[in-house]
Amino acid sequence: MTSTPHKMLERALSVSTRRAAQVNDEVEGDEESGADESKTRKHASTAAMRLTNYLTRTGHLWPILILGLVVICSIFVHTRDLVCLKAASSDHISRLRFFGFDDLESDFGSLGVPWCRSKQGKTVEWTMKDLLKGLEEFVPIYETRPIKNNMYGMGFDHSFGLWFIAQWLKPELMIESGAFKGHSTWVLRQAMPDTPIVSLSPRHPEKYLKKGPAYVDGNCTYFAGKDFVDFGSVDWGRVMKKHKIKDLTRVLVFFDDHQNELKRLKQALKAGFRHLVFEDNYDTGTGDHYSFRQICDQSYIRGGGHSCFRDGDEARIRFRRKKFWEKAVDIDELCGPGEAWWGVRGQMRDDFNHSNKAITYSQHFQNSRFVESVLDIYWELPPVAGPSLTHQTRYDPARVPSPIVEDGKYGLFRRLGLGRLEASVFNGYTQMVYLQISEQDS
Repeated sequence: MTSTPHKMLERALSVSTRRAAQVNDEVEGDEESGADESKTRKHASTAAMRLTNYLTRTGHLWPILILGLVVICSIFVHTRDLVCLKAASSDHISRLRFFGFDDLESDFGSLGVPWCRSKQGKTVEWTMKDLLKGLEEFVPIYETRPIKNNMYGMGFDHSFGLWFIAQWLKPELMIESGAFKGHSTWVLRQAMPDTPIVSLSPRHPEKYLKKGPAYVDGNCTYFAGKDFVDFGSVDWGRVMKKHKIKDLTRVLVFFDDHQNELKRLKQALKAGFRHLVFEDNYDTGTGDHYSFRQICDQSYIRGGGHSCFRDGDEARIRFRRKKFWEKAVDIDELCGPGEAWWGVRGQMRDDFNHSNKAITYSQHFQNSRFVESVLDIYWELPPVAGPSLTHQTRYDPARVPSPIVEDGKYGLFRRLGLGRLEASVFNGYTQMVYLQISEQDS
């Protein structure tokens, strides 16, 4: 064993910090009410989170923890829990219990956050190393954004994800449904400087120029304002012909319109598109529209399904996590009439929560089987960094993939330039997802 107590404490504290600590004027997609507040906004961390982050970074906390450990060891040296002090131990739950965070840790999926199953088990070509390299390149690009305060719009995580995917796929045409002030249009343009864009939005981004910063692209065809056409009503054959696109696998479609994602999937299939990105892939029990996370939340998938038993383990864990993470969902928020837990309390939400339809579990199950029948690749964008680094308290880190820059790697966080960004830009993470789809099996 070569790890020092100092290093061991830093690792244990890193895990506990990560796991213990996710309308208005106008919102993305040009709706003025019903927006989900998980979009980027100014938000102060809790006092405890601030203090922990400060002490962790300045190094003032570890001496206190060492002193505390000495006292505890002298009292409980023969107890089983002290096994957690072994630096090589993989029992991170025990480590959290040692630091007083019992039951606040959970593996990805243990509370019902399954990964949508693809037909052949294929995955994306890019690696974590590619994402790290992309982050290094994207941070200085992001700092030049024309819309500095994109409240209720995309934050840093999803801006990076969209930029990275577009740059990797190198499409010949990019389509976005939901433009708001034009930030996502700007992100697509940074990824592909010469590629044409088609933008659909009820309100033209130029309208926002009267109130402040916005972005209007010169190489973009706008179906916006008085010329607005919904994605499902566009004559895509005519649009493809205009842009001389013959291979639809060379088209990337980005949805940030807060519509039922199952509906959008079927419309994209009908049009022949294969590469889709959905910005707001809301977890079960949250959000203003039916999402892929909700659709794929099934009992036959590891981590899927929920218990509405209010005296059970899930209810207890959810209650405790709600104290730490704003977007965590407790049993009362999760479960609807008849203990319906799918979607949002048994509802298939649509159109910024303006249209809600109660569905049966049987319908929900059939929806998941349909998605699986056309799904070649499902990939959720990880958070760019752990919560002790970004200071976010919105999304529950136990309900998302491991971050690109994990807690404890402050040197890497700072070296990538992420430390220069305001903490508020990290509060908009909602599990952005990339899908590659094919025709439904006959």
